Amino acid sequence: MRRAYAVLMLLIGITLFYSCSNNTNTIKQKTIQSSLNKVDQQADGSIKLYVHKAECYSDKINPSSNTAEWNVFVSKSGRFNVWLSSATIDTTNLEYDNKVMLSVQDNRLEAQPGIDKVILNSSDVDLPYFRADSFMGSLYIQDTGHFAIQIISEKILPENSTDDSGSEKTKLLSVFLTPVVR
Repeated sequence: MRRAYAVLMLLIGITLFYSCSNNTNTIKQKTIQSSLNKVDQQADGSIKLYVHKAECYSDKINPSSNTAEWNVFVSKSGRFNVWLSSATIDTTNLEYDNKVMLSVQDNRLEAQPGIDKVILNSSDVDLPYFRADSFMGSLYIQDTGHFAIQIISEKILPENSTDDSGSEKTKLLSVFLTPVVR
């Protein structure tokens, strides 16, 4: 009886050890993934969010729900102007079918991107694309700390997208939050 009890305890111990070590690997993988899209606020107060560094979710059936998400550390709260940067072939029409939505904490900002600035020789894009910046609006971030910032748009395209039909005339590159200075 003691021998059966000892074998049972040994099996339980091995199972617990295996499940705990397996859980540790899962936690390490999640920590590595979340550190890839971690962004710190710059010394000047700006926050630069690049789509290629975000955690992205895409839906081929309903691309208007494509989402990019960043884990952002805000060290200085305040009012921020929000700018979108897009890579575009057509500098007269960005061809966003839907409004772009940005959410930070309980703040939500929606806008239909237009072309406010065109940067001809930007290092962010290769020809035949140009960089077009769109003013989205402003929002107030009240608290400091770690927050998830999400942007939802059909122009958040997967990196491995292989659409050669030319329908990708525009894609979202980045979001910039710049502090409003009085």
